[in-house]
Amino acid sequence: MRREGYRWAYAARLNGFRADARLAGLNRVTAADLIGVAAAVPGIAAVDVNYPDHLLGWSAGELRGRLSDLGLGLNGFAVRYYSEPGFRLGALGHPEEGVRRRAIDLTRRGVDALREAGGRLMTLWLGQDGWDLPFQADHGRLWERVRDALREVCAHDPSVDVCVEYKPDEPRAQALLPDAATTLLMLDEVGAGNTGVALDFCHQLYARESPARAAMLVGRRSRLLGVHLNDGYGRRDDGLVAGSVHVPETLELLLALVGMGYGNAIYFDTFPDSTGLDPSAECAANVSAVEGMMRAVDRLRADPGLAAARVAHDGVGATGAVQRALWG
Repeated sequence: MRREGYRWAYAARLNGFRADARLAGLNRVTAADLIGVAAAVPGIAAVDVNYPDHLLGWSAGELRGRLSDLGLGLNGFAVRYYSEPGFRLGALGHPEEGVRRRAIDLTRRGVDALREAGGRLMTLWLGQDGWDLPFQADHGRLWERVRDALREVCAHDPSVDVCVEYKPDEPRAQALLPDAATTLLMLDEVGAGNTGVALDFCHQLYARESPARAAMLVGRRSRLLGVHLNDGYGRRDDGLVAGSVHVPETLELLLALVGMGYGNAIYFDTFPDSTGLDPSAECAANVSAVEGMMRAVDRLRADPGLAAARVAHDGVGATGAVQRALWG
């Protein structure tokens, strides 16, 4: 799936292209239009598809054909529970069994459509499952409802990987799965062989995590199935260009990914549509930034000074190695 000459298979967020000037004259922008714009960005090898939003008006088979015609891969589907107002109090963990069943069935249909489209990675961000006020949720029961729902989703098609993406909050004030450690505890209880974790850099920042450390934890206790690169200031989900704010932290994560042998796509979960940037230029900037940082990662891997500094927990020596890798 990786484009020749690039270090990773880079995947794009389709909704980020809605503001592209080439789509300005259209009465209605379709997912097929967005895919066409994404395909023109150098280095982009795949797209992520929101389910059911991006399949409205056409079939999974037609999506597969469109991607094939443009030479793009399908990184995976992501179920968007927030599209359904009935899930405001929860999706997989909703207190009413009937609503919870609707969320589970929606997810299972998404798995089926994913397979029809030729994909094998289903990402679940459970942003609706949490609470807003003290005493609002019975924490044990909420946990068990989500655990049991995940078990059912995973059992629906064991050939599909179910990837959980965590985030500290939004839209709920407190998310059930706010960080890597809690997510790993959940997946341990789910006990299915086709589960794993997606790391989103911005989510990690405002969960007060070290992205590289979180990747290590996931690698030790589960499977790292997705990496969403972006950047921000650690107070919200800013979705800025990768490496635009936290260069050392991004470098450390990329170094960890190489060491782990991570082989899936790097997905740019950025929001040019919210910041007035040209979407295609912003997407190309993400590719360029990561390719440049990967050259710095190569220099870090070859620098004996970094290895020695890490053995000794020498912060000054490690910082010097990073500076040499970036600036010579």
